[in-house]
Amino acid sequence: MARDWLLEEMVREALGDRPGLTEKAMFGGLCWLLDGHMLCAASQKGMMVRLGKGEDGWALAHPEIVTVTMGERAMPGWVRISSDASRDDHGLRRKLVAGAIAFVGTLPPK
Repeated sequence: MARDWLLEEMVREALGDRPGLTEKAMFGGLCWLLDGHMLCAASQKGMMVRLGKGEDGWALAHPEIVTVTMGERAMPGWVRISSDASRDDHGLRRKLVAGAIAFVGTLPPK
């Protein structure tokens, strides 16, 4: 699967420079971790974001955002937005990244 270099740069910009943030190639794209916990990813499929179980309702209310599924298994607390929608909506991309940082920031470092 080809990577979405443009979306990766947009996510990188939304994340900014913060302590504990690392990048790792995964899932056919690029994944960001905060203190060792997966935070979000960008690939040809779009942007995947970890908001936490029960904290994703506001995001799922958006018509372009769905719960992440791996195979047939739903991953509560993880959402995906299409590549086009995540590129087009700067404000939503930043809000999703902020939500991920807020949730993952509550987890103890690995």
